[in-house]
Amino acid sequence: MLKTYIKAFGYAFSGIAWFIRTERNAKLHLMAAIVACAIGVYLELATTEWLWIASAITLVIVSEMINTAMEKLCNRITAEQDSEIEIIKDIAAGSVLITSFYALIIAAIIFTPKLF
Repeated sequence: MLKTYIKAFGYAFSGIAWFIRTERNAKLHLMAAIVACAIGVYLELATTEWLWIASAITLVIVSEMINTAMEKLCNRITAEQDSEIEIIKDIAAGSVLITSFYALIIAAIIFTPKLF
């Protein structure tokens, strides 16, 4: 039974590695996360501030991963132009945009008073 769990973790890590290695937006979000963390270290953020930053980073990356999975799935369903598939892809992309705005708001609330 332990082997099954270990194997499942392997699949999950493989998916994360593929996502980072192949997706342009994954690299962009990862770089933004690294910059946010570097600024946080420099500004010596409090524990609660780190929790907000971590939640924002996590939400953006997870939503981008779900968006990527939805796009890949939709592309497997049909390669033809389909208005319903287009809506599905747009909604998934919209979720990334919303979480990205959330992350920017969190960053502005936490970093702005400390920087200016």
